[in-house]
Amino acid sequence: MSITAVFGHPPLALADVPAGAVQTSPLVPGSQALEAFAPASLAEIIMLAPPATVERRGALAAALKAIAPDGRLIAMAPKDKGGSRLAGDLTALGAEFNESAKRHHRICHVRRPVDLTAVEAAIAESAPRVIEGLGRSQPGIFSWDRIDAGTALLLAKLPAFKGPGADFGCGIGLLAGKVLESAAVTSLALVDIDRRAIEAARENVTDPRAVFHWADLRGTEPALADLEFVVMNPPFHDAGAEDRALGQVFIRRAAGALKKGGTCWLVANRHLPYEAVLGEHFKAVDLKGEAGGYKVYEARK
Repeated sequence: MSITAVFGHPPLALADVPAGAVQTSPLVPGSQALEAFAPASLAEIIMLAPPATVERRGALAAALKAIAPDGRLIAMAPKDKGGSRLAGDLTALGAEFNESAKRHHRICHVRRPVDLTAVEAAIAESAPRVIEGLGRSQPGIFSWDRIDAGTALLLAKLPAFKGPGADFGCGIGLLAGKVLESAAVTSLALVDIDRRAIEAARENVTDPRAVFHWADLRGTEPALADLEFVVMNPPFHDAGAEDRALGQVFIRRAAGALKKGGTCWLVANRHLPYEAVLGEHFKAVDLKGEAGGYKVYEARK
């Protein structure tokens, strides 16, 4: 059986993705893990390669391992978001390829190398690992190897919560661990679009009150209601490009999930325009802290 896989959402103008292609991006909830496919089992993979170096090389390597010897990888990326480095990555992986350019993207048609030594090394470099002070993490997850400054500020400002709550964009579970220190919290829904983050959070947050959701909050799942609190460090990048609407979606979803009197605690970069949307959906909004270019708000419904 001939199987074609797709990784991410390659531009329609650059790639003809068959209707039945199997999605393999960890940022598409419900997709299959590329690394879980048997070696040499796929006929073709069409990939919008990630922008981050270690993550991109690991994804390319996993694709090369998964395609059949007579199969084909079509890898592409915007020139300013990893595309200019695709050729170097593939050369380092020992793969033969033809490169072209179109619509500000670099596009490579690649064959599986015979020697997979470099491929296996790149897969190992991008694999999950335990980091002291963080727990399980993996390249590609937001702030995968350190506590980012915004999260650190929010951790320092969070009160002791009670009742049911949620952590939107939970990452590897740092905020959740702090929230669950309160015995009065009855349940905590951890939500993230990144499968790798959810897998890491499951290992890092073992409290039975935690429930995990691999979901895109821009959709309708998970269906959460009557919460006492929501905590979040909302993302503002999508596929490497700034997207301020993402944080606004998180705020609207929080407002919809909270009961009257419930609170949303969030941290944001100082330049992001969240005050207006907070004011639209919450009765009271208080600035609780500001440092290092970040600000923490408590919004009460």
